[in-house]
Amino acid sequence: MDYTQLGRSGLMVSRLCLGTMNFGPETSEADSHAIMDRAHEHGINFFDTANVYGWHKGEGITEQIIGRWFAVGGGRRERTVLATKVYGFMGDWPNESRLSALHIRRACEASLRRLQTDCIDLYQMHHVDRTTPWEEIWEAMSVLRHQGKIIYVGSSNFAGWHLAAAQEAARRQYVTGLVSEQSLYNLLTRWVELEVLPAAREYGIGLIPYSPLHGGLLSGVLRKQREGEGSRSITGNSAEALKANRKRIESYEKLCADLGEDPANVGLAWLLHQPGVTAPIVGPRTAAQLDSSLRAIAVALDAEVLARLDAQFPPPAPHGDQPAPEAYAW
Repeated sequence: MDYTQLGRSGLMVSRLCLGTMNFGPETSEADSHAIMDRAHEHGINFFDTANVYGWHKGEGITEQIIGRWFAVGGGRRERTVLATKVYGFMGDWPNESRLSALHIRRACEASLRRLQTDCIDLYQMHHVDRTTPWEEIWEAMSVLRHQGKIIYVGSSNFAGWHLAAAQEAARRQYVTGLVSEQSLYNLLTRWVELEVLPAAREYGIGLIPYSPLHGGLLSGVLRKQREGEGSRSITGNSAEALKANRKRIESYEKLCADLGEDPANVGLAWLLHQPGVTAPIVGPRTAAQLDSSLRAIAVALDAEVLARLDAQFPPPAPHGDQPAPEAYAW
């Protein structure tokens, strides 16, 4: 496994991040524990979760599963860089969601109980809160840090403007600010390249892409259809996205076949080749899926292949001859 610093921080994390959103809803607790054990065997030390995962309001089912795995001992917690999130609805009463100082404090303490740990390594804001001033947010995060309950702060689903506003407010209060941003990013969805990635690189914020295979569409979905597999990837919104992007995905799978690589590994490898990306999040439902994703670390994409991928999945710049964020200009 390769490791890199998380943004401008000194924290070293694996180039793949284990996503746990399937733990509970899709994957049993026993299988979830086996996946986390396997992740450590592979050298993956970066685990991502959220207090809302498990999708039963207020219960934090996924955090509980991780907490019971930590409780087994054997150095599991010590070897893990643990990231969770705050923002989502944990109840129906006021102050049971978003980023008020009150909710941040209560949500952090509840996550610590469920995770059976005394400190969260990376505490991420799951979404921007336009109603709470940054001064209040950073004061609340600073209190948690001084209490030893969190170490680093990250964000998720922030625009470039939000990253800039957050960092400038942190600077005014003489605090570290954000070290990471978790964004939707893959070959089919490259909007973060316009402003989020430039802002993140400018401020030393590491980007953690989620949905790196666009809900399975970049994992060889057409090949799986031909082989009678992958029915989960072609239902609902994924079916509509496949219909809209079928020609591009056909070309992509042909390119991957020419390279002799699995499409899923090429999609992950492409993200690992993008400047500013720290670690794509892989969310396996089985240990076998996790095993197969490790190949992405070793896949080297040369300039010709990267250019072919850009041609198949063009960046979203209105004027292709201008770099982002100036791409809007003439």
